Parts: sequence; structure tokens; C-alpha cells
Amino acid sequence: MKNKFWILPALVSMILISCKKENSGNNLQLVFKFKFDSTQERLNNIGQPSTIPAGHAAQSPIFNKMSAHYIELTSTALIPLGQGAILYKAAETTAGGSNAIDFAKASFAGNNETFYSLPQKDIPKGEYEWIRISLAYQNADVKFKVDTTVNGITINQDFTGTLAGFIGYNSYITTYKVKNQSLTVNGNRKQGYWGFETVISGGGYTMPFITSGQAPEGSTTVVNPLFATSPIPAGSCVVTAAFVPGKLVITGNETKDII
Repeated sequence: MKNKFWILPALVSMILISCKKENSGNNLQLVFKFKFDSTQERLNNIGQPSTIPAGHAAQSPIFNKMSAHYIELTSTALIPLGQGAILYKAAETTAGGSNAIDFAKASFAGNNETFYSLPQKDIPKGEYEWIRISLAYQNADVKFKVDTTVNGITINQDFTGTLAGFIGYNSYITTYKVKNQSLTVNGNRKQGYWGFETVISGGGYTMPFITSGQAPEGSTTVVNPLFATSPIPAGSCVVTAAFVPGKLVITGNETKDII
């Protein structure tokens, strides 16, 4: 089986549709929420439906929380990355050497939770067809099987573990908690660094286990249906998607929050 470190945009969508909430003041907000859906169709890196090739394996993890590094809106498919309306950029640092996302200052959100909001008055007026989100971190539960013998104890059963994946271009990490246990790094880690925690039981024994590793360079993939007109730099982890059911329109005359 070939292992790759995947971003799963088919399982994650950003809620930013026609739902609106009354707001009696003048501080109307554009609200971004994460929506995790393990039943969504799997997509490839150009946004087309994808199947699992023979000899490979995959699963739909249960996401616990996620963080993003960058949010940008664009009006057309021809606008290059960085030249749209940039709404959010997370804190960065050079404490680990090269420039990196500062994980200690990152914001996180779970399913249907607000990740970020900003006043609508701060958004340039216009019609926006596309959204670009640079993901930085994801934490999810995955299933795996152990079939081995350890110190004379035979283990042959399924378990659940928690995977913490650092998928931004570069992350400066001091310490982080995977689920119940923490790992110390105190340095930069490139895209694809991960931590994994589980509890393995067998023969009347319970064994907590935690480890970390680094996926090969170039093995993280993201969805970009605009690859022909607006390519994304390798290692950036920028996911591109169209608004559904139509464009996001900011006129300056809104009377409600947009969620």
C-alpha cells in the first residue's frame, strides 16, 4: 500500500452561503465556519471526482478541529493568488529561522464553529465567485489495525488514533497536544509534519502510544479547480472553491450578518 499525506477538501467545506442573521447594530459581520462532512465526494487536485487506485487505501477521518492561515476572495478565475481581497492572515514568526506560521498564536475551530469573522464594511464591495483558504493544521480521529506480537502478547484488532497534521507551508511549534499527550518541538517543521496518539490494549495490558514524523516533500495535495489560470505554489496548501449556490455579493447595503 502506498502512503501519502492527503488534505481532504472533499470532507471539509467552509460555510459561507446565503444564511443570514439579524443584527440590529452597524457592525455587520462576515462569518466563516468550518463544516466537516465525511460523506462528501472525494476530489482530486483539480477538483474532479476521484477514486482510490488499485493497491492504495484511504479512509474518511472524523475531524475534531482545524486551523487556517490565510483567506482570500476573488471575483474571477483569472486573478492570481495574493491579488484578490485578502481577509485574513495568521501570525507568523522567524523564531525558528525561516518565516513560519506561529502555531502558538493560531486560531482553531471544530465542526459548525466560527473560525473567523470580520466587519462587512472592511470588505471591498464587489461580487466574489471564488474563495481561497490556506489550511495550516488539522486534527482528526482515524482507524487502524494492529496485527503483531509484542513481548509475547498477540494483538490482532482494530483501534482508533488521533492524527495532528501540520499542513501549512512551514510551522513554528513549541509544544502541541495531539489528544491527551503533548509533544515538544521548539523549532520549524515543514508541511507534512504530523503527530499521532493512541492507546493499544491486549492481553490485559493497556499501552498509551505517541509518535511523530514527517511526510515526504510534495506528498501533500490540495484541490485547485483553477489550476490552468491561477496556479498555487507547491507547499502552500491553498484550497480553492467556488461559492454555492452563487456568488458572494458585498454591496455595502447589507442589513444582516452573512454566515
